[in-house]
Amino acid sequence: MAAGRDLRGMLFLLVALVGLFVVWRDLRYDFSFASDLHQTELARRKEVVTTTLTSIAVQMQTETVTEVVQIKQEQTPAERASAAFVILTRNKDLKGLRETLAQLEDRFNRRYNYPYVFLNNEPFSDDFKARIKSVVSGECHFGLIPNEHWSYPDYINQTRAAEARKDMIERKIIYGGKESYHHMCRYESGFFYRHPLMDQFKWYWRVEPDVKFACDIDYDPFMFMQENGKKYGFTISLKEYPKTIPTLWDVTTEFMAKNKDMIPEKNLMDFVTNGKGGYNMCHFWSNFEIGDLDFLRSEQYSAYFDYLDRAGGFFYERWGDAPVHSLGVAMFLKKDEVHWFDDIGYFHGPLWNCPKGEANKKCWCLEEDSIETRNKGWSCTLNFVALPAPDA
Repeated sequence: MAAGRDLRGMLFLLVALVGLFVVWRDLRYDFSFASDLHQTELARRKEVVTTTLTSIAVQMQTETVTEVVQIKQEQTPAERASAAFVILTRNKDLKGLRETLAQLEDRFNRRYNYPYVFLNNEPFSDDFKARIKSVVSGECHFGLIPNEHWSYPDYINQTRAAEARKDMIERKIIYGGKESYHHMCRYESGFFYRHPLMDQFKWYWRVEPDVKFACDIDYDPFMFMQENGKKYGFTISLKEYPKTIPTLWDVTTEFMAKNKDMIPEKNLMDFVTNGKGGYNMCHFWSNFEIGDLDFLRSEQYSAYFDYLDRAGGFFYERWGDAPVHSLGVAMFLKKDEVHWFDDIGYFHGPLWNCPKGEANKKCWCLEEDSIETRNKGWSCTLNFVALPAPDA
C-alpha cells in the first residue's frame, strides 16, 4: 500500500512539473511580447494558472484524480433575443472550428448560452458532433443542406460553368476554379436562412472556422441590434477583386431599373457607388455578420437574389456572397439600420478589426493592425462612417 501511495505521489509530482513547465513557457512567451498582449489578458491567464496549480496541489494531498479545473458555468440572462450562431462547415474543419468556438465562448457566449446551427452539404460525423458539443455552452443543431440548394439549377449550363472555371484558373482568379466554392457563395447568398433549422430564429451571427475573437464582449450584440432598430452589422469592409464580378453591377442596375418600387428613396447606395454612378467595389466582409433574418427573408431581398441567380454569375463568374449581401443591404436599408461593431476584435486572415482607445483594454489585438488603419486604401469602413445619417 505504501509503495502504491509513493508511486501515485510521484505521478502527481510529474504532472505538476509538466504543468509548471507549460505555464512557464506560455508566460515567458507572453511577457516577451508584452506590447502585443495587454496586461488585462496576462492577468486573466495568470489567474487561470493559479487556479490550475492549486487544483493539482489539492489532488496530490487527497490522492484522488478528478478534474484539474472546474469551470464556473455562467447563468443565462433572463432576456435573450431569438438568435443563433450559424456556421457553414465540414467535418475536416473540426480543429480550426473548435479553436474558434473556444474563443467565442470565452469572450462572449459562456455568459449568454446562445444556440448554434451547423450546416453541411454532407452528413456530420458523430465524432464531429461530440467534439463540438464539448466546447460550447449553447444547444447545438446539426443540419444537412438540401441537395437543391447545393447543386446546379436547371437554367445553368454546366458545360459553360466548367469552361468558366477552367478559364478562371488560367487567369488566376482566386477560388475561381473550385466548384464547391461557387456552390458555397450561392448558398450563403440566398439559401442558408431558408434551412428549416433557421425558421425558429429572428437573428443570426455568422461564424467561420479559424477566425479569432480578441476582445471581451461584455454586452449582447443581438439585443443591441434589436433594441436600436439595426438590421445588419459588420466588422470589416473592403474592396472586392473586380475580376471576380465583371457583370454583377450591370445585373444589379438592371434589377433596380425593373423594380424601382421596391427600392426606398433613402438607402446606402452612396456607400457602394463612385462619383460616376458605377460600383466602387466596397462591400461588408460577410464571414462576420450579425443580421435580421427577416431582412433576408423579405420580398425585396428574395427578388434580388432570384434575379441574380437566373443571370448565372454564381457559376459563370465568381460572384461572392459578400458583395451580393452588401448590394442588397445598400439598396434596401438606411445607414442607421446598419452598424459597424468597432468594439469587437475580430480576425479573418489576413485582416483585423481591432477596437481603439479605451475599448482596446479588453483586447489582445493591436489597434494599429485594424484594416482601416493599416490598409486604408483597401478598407471601406471609414467611407461608411463618413456617410450622413438619412435624416441629416
